[in-house]
Amino acid sequence: MGRKVHPIGFRLKSIREWNTRWYAEGSQYRNQLHEDFAIREMINKEMPAAGISQLEIERFPNQVQVTIHTAKPGIVIGRKGASVKHLRGQLRDLTGKAIKLEVEEISQPDADARLIAENIAGQLSRRISHSRAMKKAAQQAMRAGVEGIRIEVSGRLGGAEMARNEKLSEGRVPRSTIRADLDYGFAEALTTFGQIGIKVWIYRGEILPQRTTTEVYVSE
Repeated sequence: MGRKVHPIGFRLKSIREWNTRWYAEGSQYRNQLHEDFAIREMINKEMPAAGISQLEIERFPNQVQVTIHTAKPGIVIGRKGASVKHLRGQLRDLTGKAIKLEVEEISQPDADARLIAENIAGQLSRRISHSRAMKKAAQQAMRAGVEGIRIEVSGRLGGAEMARNEKLSEGRVPRSTIRADLDYGFAEALTTFGQIGIKVWIYRGEILPQRTTTEVYVSE
C-alpha cells in the first residue's frame, strides 16, 4: 500500500503557512483546538451557499480573529452587514471572547480546488454525469490560467453495483515537488446510491525560495 500525505501539510513551513495560528499548552491547547473545530463547523453550517474556500483563525489575548475566504462575499456580509453581525454574535457566544471577522473575496473561483470539488459534488447530487462534471470543471480551471488540474472521484459512480475510482488530469500536477504551489480540495456528494468522494489538485506554478546574499569580508 502506498503512503498518502496531505498536499498542504506536506508543504508547511516551506511554501505554505498554517490556517490556524496560535500557541497553547496542556489542556488549554485541547480546549482551543476543539473550539476551532466548532468555529469552522458553525460558519460552514450557517453559510452553506457562500462558496467558502478557506477559514483562517488567529488568537490574541481575549480576542479571536477569523478570516473568511469566499467567492460570494455579498452572502457573507448580508444586507447592511446583517449576516456578519449575526455570525459575530454567535461566535462570541460560542467562544466567550471578542470576535473580529474579516471577509476576503476569491477573485477566481474556477481556479480554487475546494470550490471546484464542491461544485462537482453539487452536480453529482443533481444526478449529472460525473465524467461531464469533471471535464467541465477541468476546462474552466485551465481557462482560468492554472498550469494543471487533477480530479479524482470515488464511489458508486452512475449507480454501479461496485464502487470504483476515476481520474482526470489536464496539464501538469507535480504532487511530490515541495516547491510546487499546489492547492488541494475535498468534498463529498450524497447521492441515492451512497456517498461519492471528490478530490481536486490545482497546480499554479513553482514558488522558489528567496536567496539571501551574504557579504564576506577578507581581512588583509
